[in-house]
Amino acid sequence: MTPTIFVTGGAGYVGAHCCKAFARAGWNVVVYDNLSRGWRDFVRWGRLIEGDIRDAEALTAALREVRPDAVAHFAALAYVGESVSNPGLYFDVNTRGTLGLLQAMQACDVSRIVFSSTCATYGVPERLPIREDTPQAPINPYGASKLMVERMLADFGHAHGLRSVALRYFNAAGADPEGKIGERHEPETHLIPLAIAAARAGDSQLTVFGGDFATPDGTCIRDYIHVADLADAHVLALRHLLAGGASDVFNLGTETGTSVREVIAAVERVSAAPVRFVTGPLRDGDPPVLVASAAKAREKLGWAPQRSDIDSIMRDAWRWHKAESGRA
Repeated sequence: MTPTIFVTGGAGYVGAHCCKAFARAGWNVVVYDNLSRGWRDFVRWGRLIEGDIRDAEALTAALREVRPDAVAHFAALAYVGESVSNPGLYFDVNTRGTLGLLQAMQACDVSRIVFSSTCATYGVPERLPIREDTPQAPINPYGASKLMVERMLADFGHAHGLRSVALRYFNAAGADPEGKIGERHEPETHLIPLAIAAARAGDSQLTVFGGDFATPDGTCIRDYIHVADLADAHVLALRHLLAGGASDVFNLGTETGTSVREVIAAVERVSAAPVRFVTGPLRDGDPPVLVASAAKAREKLGWAPQRSDIDSIMRDAWRWHKAESGRA
């Protein structure tokens, strides 16, 4: 029997790339998305059911109709700054919404889920690289909302037999290598698309938030992982659960940190154009350095990033954004 995967938030950036990978794996894909921050034209690898994860009746009806073998859960809000200024919204969508999803899954006898978690659950780590047993102490509501979901997964597993894999992403980046989809947000707050836009515009200016972090060049350091490599990890995590594997958590990163200034330099290399920038104030909730240990995912899932060096990420991102601008 061909597995069916119910993908919440499958019209978003990471979710859509994962839908492509699920379809390539030979699975049936059904997307559940309210399109508030996703994109209808990104739903190319499976049918779309429009709905909000906070709508318990609609969600339960969709699960009963689809009868999926597993859920891949991406539906969430993911702007750190917005979570600081409007924490209630984040706990409503990310935490309460997921509670409703887990209750709907229980009612419909769906017992496997892969959850899109985040390195933001760690806060400011005491040591690097960050391992899965690093204490989780989020410093912003976004990370806290995701950590609460991880606790719910564990508790539903204990009480109801739910089996879950939580994938703690570091910084998703890049675009589909075939150019079909890429990184699109409204509003756009992510560094790489903004830096590419500055390079393409010429007279545009990028704001770098913080220039006096305790890092070699004063800008914050992140572990950038190609979105196609993230998608491969989700396929492996679902295969693990479909084969009867136990609940687990995994970091997804490259074990290499790249500073904001190094990202800007990579954009300049691929574009052959300068990126003008100014230094702005630090943002609330921004740790100085986040770099993963991905040893556990490598050992238990057999996952190995293939396209996550910063220049490969940038080439795919540049190609997609250039084409996207031409389509606008």
